[in-house]
Amino acid sequence: MQTEKLPYSLSELCFSFPALASLAGRLPLGGGREAALASLLIARLASALRAQGVIAVEDRKTRAGAARVWLASVALPSNTRIPFARAIDATGGTALQTAGAIRSLMAAAGGHLDDGAVGELDKLAHDLAGAT
Repeated sequence: MQTEKLPYSLSELCFSFPALASLAGRLPLGGGREAALASLLIARLASALRAQGVIAVEDRKTRAGAARVWLASVALPSNTRIPFARAIDATGGTALQTAGAIRSLMAAAGGHLDDGAVGELDKLAHDLAGAT
């Protein structure tokens, strides 16, 4: 049964990273949750690179700088701090750089992420690598 679309109704919302958001919401406070939140932040920053030109390079660099400030206040597992920082910095650069940084982040933080979250990050990295 199809639902009828009313002429003045809002379009259906589409969220690109439901598994990451769900994981962050389910985990208790601590390193795993912080890693999921940081992964979600990076995924959202990196998704701006899927459509080149939507956000100007200078604006992406400004967003990355603000994200780094936030990252400094988060209690991440020690082995993930550098890959997360590099991934944030990469979102101010090219799509290919960002794809590589996301793959490095997945290798470092994979133990804190579930299969759905890893799948979303992998798809994002694949999309970004193909965007060049």
